[in-house]
Amino acid sequence: MSLANKTTTGILWNFTEQMSTRGIGIVISLLLARFLVPADFGLVAMMEIFIAVAGTLMDSGFKQALIRKQGASQDDFNTVFYTNLALGCLAYLLLFSAAPFIADFYEEKRLTGLIRVAGIAILIGSFQVVQSAILNRTLNFKVQLKATVPASVVSGFIAVLLAYIGWGVWALVAKMLISAFLVTVFIWSMKLWQPTLTFSRQSLNDMFGFGSKLFLSGLLDTVFKNMYVVVIAKIFSATVAGYYFFANNIKNLIIDQLVSSISTVTYPALATMQHDNVILKAGYRKVIQMTTFLLFPAMVFMAALAEPLFRLILHERWLPAVPYLQLMCIAGLLYPLHSINLNILKVKGRSDLFLNLEILKKISSVLILFVSVQYGVIGILIGQIIGSVLAYLPNSYFSNELIGYSVREQIGDFLPGLVLSGAIAVMVYVAVSVSTLPALAELIVFGIAATMLYLLGARALKLQAFTMTLQMVKERINV
Repeated sequence: MSLANKTTTGILWNFTEQMSTRGIGIVISLLLARFLVPADFGLVAMMEIFIAVAGTLMDSGFKQALIRKQGASQDDFNTVFYTNLALGCLAYLLLFSAAPFIADFYEEKRLTGLIRVAGIAILIGSFQVVQSAILNRTLNFKVQLKATVPASVVSGFIAVLLAYIGWGVWALVAKMLISAFLVTVFIWSMKLWQPTLTFSRQSLNDMFGFGSKLFLSGLLDTVFKNMYVVVIAKIFSATVAGYYFFANNIKNLIIDQLVSSISTVTYPALATMQHDNVILKAGYRKVIQMTTFLLFPAMVFMAALAEPLFRLILHERWLPAVPYLQLMCIAGLLYPLHSINLNILKVKGRSDLFLNLEILKKISSVLILFVSVQYGVIGILIGQIIGSVLAYLPNSYFSNELIGYSVREQIGDFLPGLVLSGAIAVMVYVAVSVSTLPALAELIVFGIAATMLYLLGARALKLQAFTMTLQMVKERINV
């Protein structure tokens, strides 16, 4: 199997893992939404940025550095393991100490206890960084699937029971802790690697030199990705933040998991060919064609069918989140392209450019948010769309400089699929607007019709990604 095919297959396996886990999580969230109020989700949204920052501090870029390092030794694994344990403890202590101040910032006293308990997930997660890196290095995502899916099912089932008996927001916190614990236990039970009592300062210095820049860029990304919900919760209310947070979780079922799959798979796979620009370009070009072929219809069809989706599965109190989800789907269309272009910088070892680009994009994000917040949550979301388009330009510029993959070539690879799926989505949106069918019937009829039209259109246009997908499906069936 060629590197490009192996990479694409890896993305599909990892996407299956992420979608299975996240898909189960969304189903659980939908069930929880029937027992909880938007303000409960708003409380989780308020503390999410601080939990995420603590998680980024715990990792500190060492996982990515370990994945990239060729010929990693036992000393390297031990060094990362003990370093992440120490950083996990530090991150939790900082989170524990900051909890009262965070609660005061939001004027929500319940956050103190919620943050201190939820933060334990950071400590638990620090025990699985090395094992996760080993699985990523070998593109062994089937094993991760065996750990994450059962953990999601069990933790979700318990959370729904807790919500049903009246635990409120604590049901969501319990889900976080139980899931982190079970994933860690399952991964350790596979005996992928066992630590020994060694530690290399040289190894630490080598990986910190590369990982530290990724840590800083990751920290910036975490802060700025979550700053919207912080602003919404502070300026508006926990209920409005809950609408935003819930819609964002639905959108992330596709976007964040596909982006994570791309980053997780292409980085270790193509890092082995970091000195061969011809292979790198061919690999990344195929990845862009495949991912956008799958992503674009998923996002625009979700936007078109958002209203019947919410009417079917949620209480009427959640309908204000529908326009949020629709705009988020549009804003997220370019996210995988950002990830692919930034991965090229990491593969080439240019973490300095990676960091500089992140700083530039975050500055522009703050400026856009400063202007758009005056127009409410809808204005903020429109600002996200504008920011995503603007961020794509510098990201893709360096791909041309490093491996000769120009902006024009990239647009040529994804534009046909975007136009096709967008045109179908507009027709579906209009059909939903005038339809008198029940919500379930709308989802089934219009969803199937949109999918069939897209596949027929892709075949008629002879899209290369359609041919590649069809070939991969045939290969899987024949195995």
